[in-house]
Amino acid sequence: QVQLLESGGGLVQTGGSLRLSCKDSGRTFRSLNIGWFRQAPGKEREFVAAIGWSGATINYANSVQGRFFISKVNDKNTVFLQMNSLKPEDTAVYYCASTGYFAGSIWESEYDTWGPGTQVTVSS
Repeated sequence: QVQLLESGGGLVQTGGSLRLSCKDSGRTFRSLNIGWFRQAPGKEREFVAAIGWSGATINYANSVQGRFFISKVNDKNTVFLQMNSLKPEDTAVYYCASTGYFAGSIWESEYDTWGPGTQVTVSS
């Protein structure tokens, strides 16, 4: 059974960096496609980045392209989201999610397992 847990959130100043981790406690991590989404107060949850099970397929939202980088380390059952040049508008709860079927999907509806989220706050 897939169980996801995010970590690495916190408070950072504008221009700073954070690295989020999404760890799976199950046995099928190598076959999982992982996505990161975020939800700011009063807004809908939105796509941030996604990586296919092999790492060959990667997608980013336009708003984070060139600043955020996603990677998958199967030996550690972990997906990382390196976030650089952070802006106040990046402030949100960040969620990772998994799907066994859709590599690199940007669509929330195609993910079936979600972590509880981690808060990222960027101060101006």
